[in-house]
Amino acid sequence: MAPSGRSDIARQVTVTVSLAVCIIGSMIGVGVFGGTPIAQAAGGALAADATLLAPATPAFSIWSVVYAGLAAYTAWQWLPSQRTNPRQRSLGWAVGVSMILNAVWILSVQAGRLAASVVVILALLGVLVAAFLRYSHSRATSWIEAVVVDGTLGLYLGWTSVAVCANIAAALKAAGFSGLGLRPEVWSVAVLAIVAVVGIALAIKGQGRLALAAAITWGLAWISVGRSTDAPESFPTAVAAAVAGGVVLASAILARARRVLAATPARS
Repeated sequence: MAPSGRSDIARQVTVTVSLAVCIIGSMIGVGVFGGTPIAQAAGGALAADATLLAPATPAFSIWSVVYAGLAAYTAWQWLPSQRTNPRQRSLGWAVGVSMILNAVWILSVQAGRLAASVVVILALLGVLVAAFLRYSHSRATSWIEAVVVDGTLGLYLGWTSVAVCANIAAALKAAGFSGLGLRPEVWSVAVLAIVAVVGIALAIKGQGRLALAAAITWGLAWISVGRSTDAPESFPTAVAAAVAGGVVLASAILARARRVLAATPARS
């Protein structure tokens, strides 16, 4: 077997093993194997009512969709037609690493290591951004690939972008951060503004990838709901989250419409 062929098989096996580790980690995270559910781990630092940037509980249901997508991606990359596909070769290792980091993040929270969990989730975000930059250079060749690859990784990155903020806020609160004399709402609104800017940049770079924008909007919408209906209530944070989500989604739709129009032949 040629060296490239062995490398392809190694990549496919690594992705598959990483998925198994990720799923086991997620089951630990919901308490299936005796672990403490994430919302209750680390003294409840990541609970839906822990900080101003914590999304309401229903937001976390997106993980089920992401995990299902990762399972579909793992099966997809085993197809003979995908083994040597340059797109899969550029993405497979990054996806595998992201799933391992996902499991490590869960274990770090379970161990109450919030500072370590921040480092891990930032690494996860970096890996997903790197994957995004890779697959943004090309288009899926079928609607199945668009859903399984682009859609899954878009949801994964979008949700992680919001989760990073909640994770950092939880770690800072647990460490006793006082806000440097500024009101908590000042920090929450500022962070949400940054998320909006990042979301806009990703929408432009990705030419309107809707799964990515939808996941960011989903997370922001549930932050808005959480701060409107649950403690700690914060009207400024709720409004800022809703506006940020709307801006990100609108930016993606506009970027996509611009791409479609640019690809449409002009009528004489």
